[in-house]
Amino acid sequence: MLRLTEIKLPIAHPEGALRAAILERLGIQDADLIDFTIARQGHDARNKNAIYFVYTVDVRVKNEAAVRAQCAGNPRVTASPDTEYRFVARAPASLPARPVVIGMGPCGFMAGLLLAQMGFRPIILERGKEVRQRTRDTWDLWRKHHLHPESNVQFGEGGAGTFSDGKLYSGVKDPRHLGLKVMQEFVQAGAPEEILYVGKPHIGTFRLVSMIEKIRATIESLGGEIRFESRVDDFDIVDGAARGLTLSTGEYIAANHVILAVGHSARDTFQKLHQRGVYIEAKPFSIGFRIEHPQSMIDQCRLGPHAGHPLLGAADYKLVHHCKNGRSVYSFCMCPGGTVVAAASEEGRVVTNGMSQYSRNERNANAAIVVGITPEKDFPEHVLAGIDLQRRWEERAFALGGRDYNAPAQLVGDFLVGKPSTQLGAVLPSYQPGVNLTDLSTALPDYAITAIREALSAFDKQIKGFAMHDAVLTGVETRTSSPIRIKRDPKSYQSMNTRGLYPAGEGAGYAGGILTAAIDGIEVAEAVALSMVYTTVKQ
Repeated sequence: MLRLTEIKLPIAHPEGALRAAILERLGIQDADLIDFTIARQGHDARNKNAIYFVYTVDVRVKNEAAVRAQCAGNPRVTASPDTEYRFVARAPASLPARPVVIGMGPCGFMAGLLLAQMGFRPIILERGKEVRQRTRDTWDLWRKHHLHPESNVQFGEGGAGTFSDGKLYSGVKDPRHLGLKVMQEFVQAGAPEEILYVGKPHIGTFRLVSMIEKIRATIESLGGEIRFESRVDDFDIVDGAARGLTLSTGEYIAANHVILAVGHSARDTFQKLHQRGVYIEAKPFSIGFRIEHPQSMIDQCRLGPHAGHPLLGAADYKLVHHCKNGRSVYSFCMCPGGTVVAAASEEGRVVTNGMSQYSRNERNANAAIVVGITPEKDFPEHVLAGIDLQRRWEERAFALGGRDYNAPAQLVGDFLVGKPSTQLGAVLPSYQPGVNLTDLSTALPDYAITAIREALSAFDKQIKGFAMHDAVLTGVETRTSSPIRIKRDPKSYQSMNTRGLYPAGEGAGYAGGILTAAIDGIEVAEAVALSMVYTTVKQ
């Protein structure tokens, strides 16, 4: 097959235009084109008055050798890459033990799925509840101000990504096309087929719920076991090697191949690992606020006369500013046509996040506006000091919000001049259970407040109206990524000092989002499978 890249067509191109463009690129007749598939479809909106779709396609033609020779030297006509996924191992018939996966987020369920597909019959332990009960518990916080500490936006089947925009794109290098393997499994579980090729695929929360249930059923049909409400409270580590786990119920599970996919909010697990001597180091992360604008304004600024075009959907943005005080401020987890949601997992603390449904048709656009912080500069006290910092500002947000899980909020115009907000304007905040208008100048460290104020004005030059007076800031966003890294060997994927323990995904500091976490789950599952096969052969 041949791969053709950078085929540009107007948004309103007629049916058949892509086929005609392929024929023109290759210099062949219609009868010589057997078929083609779209590998990627994005759009180029740098010129708002002339927005183009940009296609990458894989093509089958008659007499491919002659066509290759004819197109030799054209960098936009190459051989199609081999994207087929191949399992690295198969479980031996006499497997002496089963691997254990801790966590049922994107990393955990993908690791569990892959191990099940290879015949290893994994045991997956999830501290939270199955996804539908978890959804009901989450609504208790959003509607009734009642937090379930073990069943919420952070904990439960599907992980934190379940209550998000369901974004499935990243900038990581993926030479083995593992991202495509993830996408194919998601489509098999009910995700829309377009995620296989659109430039910025997303699923949305409601579709994620049913998709996760189908993945669970597949794992179980292949011999895997999934146990909910099974929090791991302790680790049995002997002579630098994992030997087993103790659950909150007191049950002990012997295990010498353990994938640690606990997510970025498993603070008690991080503490226990640290106590047991597992090597952990502090890492940078970011803190800030959620900002909301009218989605129509973002559409107009980004798409101009094409705003509202059904084929383009709700517009997004990605912004960064380097401040005079040495800090960097950037937009994070932008949710077009979405809502700001309560994402707390500990009592007496307020955390925000963003979420969108597949349709992305809510009235507001929202994104985190966050400031990068580092352990060397901002929390040097000890390896878990980043958690202490997160908790400090989450507790402050809880107090500013009224101590009932309402979130503190302020109009951007008031924030920029240091004036408490007393009434809302044109933008109605979407955060549930509600907001308390206040002064956010004490909701984050002074350096962060100074940097965000400077950045908002700078962003207004890139997106006219970004610093509009009535835009709403809601605090606080502290869970952008894990504050620690459980360092692992780059070849074996095992903990640097604990054999049999495989740190994985976002919580371990090796991913940032659904897709990268799922890819990491594949790679770690492969490492576990190879180790178990090798161990079995030796025995």
